[in-house]
Amino acid sequence: MQVKDKIAAQIKLAVEAAMNDGALKFSDALPEVALEVPPKKEFGDFATNFAMQTAKIFRASPRKIAEEIKSRISSDLFERIEIAGAGFMNFYLRNDVIYRELKTIYDAGENFGNLPNKGNVTIQIEYVSANPTGLLHVGHGRGAAAGSAIVNIMRAAGYNVESEYYINDAGNQMDKLAKSVNARYLELLGQEINFPEDGYQGADIIDTTRRIISRHGDKYLNLPADERIKILGELAYADKMLELQKDLENFGVEFDVWFSERTLHPDKINAAIEVLKSNGGVYEQDGALWLASSKYGDDKDRVVIRENGEPTYLAADIAYHKNKFERGFGELINLWGADHHGYVARVKAAMTMLGYDADKLKIIFLQMVSLFRSGEAVKMSKRAGTAIPMRELMEEVGTDAARYFFLMRSTDSQLDFDLDLAKSQSADNPVYYIQYAHARICSIFRQTKEAGLTIEGAPNFSLMNSTSEIDLINKIFEYPDEIEKAAAEYSPQRIARYVYDLASTFSAFYRDCRILGVEKDLAVARLALLKITKHTIEHALGLLGVSAPERM
Repeated sequence: MQVKDKIAAQIKLAVEAAMNDGALKFSDALPEVALEVPPKKEFGDFATNFAMQTAKIFRASPRKIAEEIKSRISSDLFERIEIAGAGFMNFYLRNDVIYRELKTIYDAGENFGNLPNKGNVTIQIEYVSANPTGLLHVGHGRGAAAGSAIVNIMRAAGYNVESEYYINDAGNQMDKLAKSVNARYLELLGQEINFPEDGYQGADIIDTTRRIISRHGDKYLNLPADERIKILGELAYADKMLELQKDLENFGVEFDVWFSERTLHPDKINAAIEVLKSNGGVYEQDGALWLASSKYGDDKDRVVIRENGEPTYLAADIAYHKNKFERGFGELINLWGADHHGYVARVKAAMTMLGYDADKLKIIFLQMVSLFRSGEAVKMSKRAGTAIPMRELMEEVGTDAARYFFLMRSTDSQLDFDLDLAKSQSADNPVYYIQYAHARICSIFRQTKEAGLTIEGAPNFSLMNSTSEIDLINKIFEYPDEIEKAAAEYSPQRIARYVYDLASTFSAFYRDCRILGVEKDLAVARLALLKITKHTIEHALGLLGVSAPERM
């Protein structure tokens, strides 16, 4: 049990005692005890506004509630408890409690940061899911960084998570890909062409076609057009998927499941529509089938089967989400672009009509990314003249910087990505600053090893009592709670901010606390604290998908 949990338990026991005494009269359900680390050390190690939250419930002033709670807490955890302002409770831990907790963390070793499993329910997280018709761009990059970090954080927090990529490999976009590659194929083999008006004209289409020619030559040149387009479409699809998977792998992103939309056509789509027909969820009008989504919060009804009998994208998405629920996931999390806001109501409406709990489907929206170089907006790829591919960003700033910068801000806020800052090797660059802190700790360990100083036996942590030492210890104590909150809120930016603050707190420790040249037991205790700090930085960066170099 973490110190924070122990404090919360003490507050609950005190509240129960006050209620049994009649000092506090209960009239409603009590909220959970929320504890925070105060912004300034003088306000204690932990603080809570529980007394203020429960003022209406107990029909008493927050200060009276706080005093009743304080008077009934008898624990060796605290040096003192103070009531501040209208009823804040500030808790000051005894130093021996801090040192016992630090020893527990030290003994946990590599397991520190991995919280107990929360149960058998599996949560599915689906993200990126770009059409396999072109290169991933920087917007997909933000989704890839956020999705993979959320997966990592939730697993560290003890959730069972499965990640999935939904391959949009059916429909009109795949026909356009096939016709576009066919036109480039003929062109590169010396034929006159009329490029399709709605075709994909990016340089990546030419690259794909060249790779097809390098593997297969002109063997498809004299085939009937329909047959050639079909074959080239499949070859292009395979090539695009290979390039897409390569980019994601280079970006540190892996998926447990790659789900093909093609597997939904036609049987699973028809099955979903039949269920909706049977319960009045769809109706026929003007030769088409419409989803009655306006009954469930959508602004209007939507076509699911066109007049020509072809399903819309919505029909496939309904079948896909039906399939997800059928696979038994306890919760579904989708990362979508901000332009999909209007899509939520119709998909949730369909799930409700199919008999599923639509509240189990959660959507995380990704706002736009704007790139800046020398203070000027960068909108187009230098090579292709189109949206900037993710691979170009990786080539320019590196994977670590790209991932960290994508994760610095909440997904629901627009991101201004400073390319110059991301490439700079200075303390102004947050990812460089954090990695440098880790490398500096590694350097300290190399120096102490050369000096013959190693950690042997149980370190005497009680020798550390300076402000810089206690600040670093307390910052490490915050880590499990940050993981818990980041997982609950789907907010990897919490971990990005935490590990930066940890690096900053370490820098103050490094400035104030020598290792070599001080009494041996104190040096060993400080070295043990640095071992924990090193692991915590590595663990946090690992959740973000960022490396922790030992030398810089």
